[in-house]
Amino acid sequence: MERDVYKKLAQHLDNLPGGFPTTETGVELRILRRLFTPEEAALAVHLNLIAEEPRVIARRAKLPVYETAQRLEEMACKGLIFRIEDKRRPTRYRALQYVIGIWEFHVNDLDANLIRDMNEYIPTLFDGEIWKKVPQLRTIPVERSISTELKALPYEKVAELVDVQKKFAVAPCICRRESKMVGKGCDKLEETCLVFGIAADYYERNGLGRVIDKEETLEILKRAEEAGLVLQPSNAKEIVNICCCCGCCCQVLKNLKRYPKPASYFSASFVANINPDTCQGCGTCIGRCQMEALRLEGDQALLDSDRCIGCGLCVSTCPTESLRLVRKPETEQPKVPRNVVEASIRLARERGKLGPSELLKMQLKSKVDRFLKT
Repeated sequence: MERDVYKKLAQHLDNLPGGFPTTETGVELRILRRLFTPEEAALAVHLNLIAEEPRVIARRAKLPVYETAQRLEEMACKGLIFRIEDKRRPTRYRALQYVIGIWEFHVNDLDANLIRDMNEYIPTLFDGEIWKKVPQLRTIPVERSISTELKALPYEKVAELVDVQKKFAVAPCICRRESKMVGKGCDKLEETCLVFGIAADYYERNGLGRVIDKEETLEILKRAEEAGLVLQPSNAKEIVNICCCCGCCCQVLKNLKRYPKPASYFSASFVANINPDTCQGCGTCIGRCQMEALRLEGDQALLDSDRCIGCGLCVSTCPTESLRLVRKPETEQPKVPRNVVEASIRLARERGKLGPSELLKMQLKSKVDRFLKT
């Protein structure tokens, strides 16, 4: 009976945009048992991507409203579902996909067994071909690498992405934290996971990170650039987060750079370009590149454009200004969704999980459950 509850939850999570595929070893079920009690697993399958009040979810789950409201809040506090608070209406809850979602919300309660299971699961969970079509993150250049001639768009500039935000929070990077906990970490900055808006509300309420202001956000981004971290915001023009990633710990970078031509798997508008006449072969750029796209041959740095993701880390520190970013051809420009909702729908449809009819059915069911009495 208990096993069936976790199987149902696994199937439910796999129907969400990010997916939760099955394995031969059943490691995905071990992960769920570590995170959810049987009661929480049974309730979680009644949530969807539409934020709903406890009374609506209680009706669907055939449970008392008070008990449901209490359990939903406990699950939100544990990082298992998402909470949306609004002074003008009751608190609402919605389902969370596993990654990016549930996993990241456990940054402060990791243990070696959970990390071990996650590392076993990653090769199955992380489908490079799906990511290539609809990535959850995109790569933007660090601020100092953007020249006037580049004509970067507002959603390609980190300062402009930050400037429109109203609330800011920072948390530890879960990738670097989990790597350190199993003895494989690096010494780069850890407190670099930036979240905004309702995500910042959630991080604050759950004690996942601390609330900061715009000035500190920009200072963290400056330190991230100095440390050689790749900026990866939400794959949307209206973002909810910015990851600051290293090639040794970040699950996205370290998994994708194993591919022969990893650049094709990233949503990136730019690529680096070297001027061979001014390059002195100092090698500064080699250590900065998180994708192993640069190498030295004699006194000349050479770039493998099939590995370059246009992050600009090499450009901002080149002492002879021999490196610069150029915009990719129009045919290679990424189609950036307007917001994370649009990005999630695209991802779900790419995985064959949320076509127009399924989306309409979900919306209609939510409306019906809201207007029926509990």
